[in-house]
Amino acid sequence: MSEDIQPVPQQERNLSGMDFFVLWMGAAIAISEVWAGGMLAPLGLIGGLWAIILGHVIGNTPLALGGVLGSDSGVPAMVSVRAAFGKLGSYLASALNIIQLAGWTAIMIIICAQSVDNITQILAGYTNVKLWMLIAGMISTFWALVGTPLWKWMQRIAVFSLAILCLFMTYSVLHNVSTEELLNWRGDGSLLWGAGLDLVIAMPISWLPLVSDYSRFARESRSAFWGTWWGYFLASSWMYVLGLLLALSTGQANPIPVMLALNWGIIALIIVFFSTFTTTFLDIYSGAMSFLNLFPRFQEKLITLFFGLGGTILALVFPMDRYESFLYLIGGIFIPLFGVVIFDYFFYRRRKIEIKELYEGKALDRGALLSWVGGLMIYIIFLRFLPHWGASFPSFLASGLIYLGTRRKFNDL
Repeated sequence: MSEDIQPVPQQERNLSGMDFFVLWMGAAIAISEVWAGGMLAPLGLIGGLWAIILGHVIGNTPLALGGVLGSDSGVPAMVSVRAAFGKLGSYLASALNIIQLAGWTAIMIIICAQSVDNITQILAGYTNVKLWMLIAGMISTFWALVGTPLWKWMQRIAVFSLAILCLFMTYSVLHNVSTEELLNWRGDGSLLWGAGLDLVIAMPISWLPLVSDYSRFARESRSAFWGTWWGYFLASSWMYVLGLLLALSTGQANPIPVMLALNWGIIALIIVFFSTFTTTFLDIYSGAMSFLNLFPRFQEKLITLFFGLGGTILALVFPMDRYESFLYLIGGIFIPLFGVVIFDYFFYRRRKIEIKELYEGKALDRGALLSWVGGLMIYIIFLRFLPHWGASFPSFLASGLIYLGTRRKFNDL
């Protein structure tokens, strides 16, 4: 990976569309996504499936578009935010992104450790959650530290293996269920459909503030866009559907007990560990890149190491019962923020930007900041008073339109 936040030289942009397909497929194959799918059980099978498909279409599109900012310019995600918000605005976004990614790192490590502990208790009668947290954190940090050539092959091997093993996991859920039984599964209605849709959109949107950290290494933008879109869409939708089916058929979204009941403990152990590594290293590396946007004089690998250690420590105290609230918080902050960024780049600038402007340009754009706040207010209003409509898309659209309307009203500071 590049050692600083300067644009990646053209000769180092060597990732293909298939590389991005594998990268984002690996990010999506995760126990956390299965659990998130289980949260949709109150919608029932049909309502849950609609929310999963539509939510991923809505969430994946800005995710892949956000990657185009990186593949066009070769700059990291938080540097690309400077075009709309200015350097000071990007610092605020970076600080929030560091908090988000530290939280995601902790969540992934916690889920991994708890799942592994459940497995080892059954297989060997051994329990030590803190030890599994340390192992998951250390290997995920190592994954984030390796260079691009080694990472590409590690990711390919791991994701291919995970996909095969997840087929077994899916089979374990469906092999005793008839089509008639599937169609008759109903939810209890305790979750509004719009709120469920937002829970789906929040997952791909949570990756938006870091997608350019990887797309900046793309050979060209078109293949990076479609590799990102399809890789995440297929795998994440699969995981959500799996979680939904588990929750409706067994009353829980955790696939581990099902696999243990089928004596697939070793397979479950491999899935849990490697799905954590292929997902969490993205959070760790991008957390370091956000830090470097604030303090570019530090060394990339040193900050990556410290971020991985920090996320591991945070895992020891993170309240897992606030996971759903954490997803809503992410949506509220980053959906309107990147509504501004994407509308600025694709509609206002029409994909034309001077790279020098990102490093020597405006300090703060008041119009962008106002638009971000406006989009956040729309998100809160819809979430609290119109939850059946969903809050994510209205917030994204509102912040972008407000931003375009401010272009002649505000002068840059």
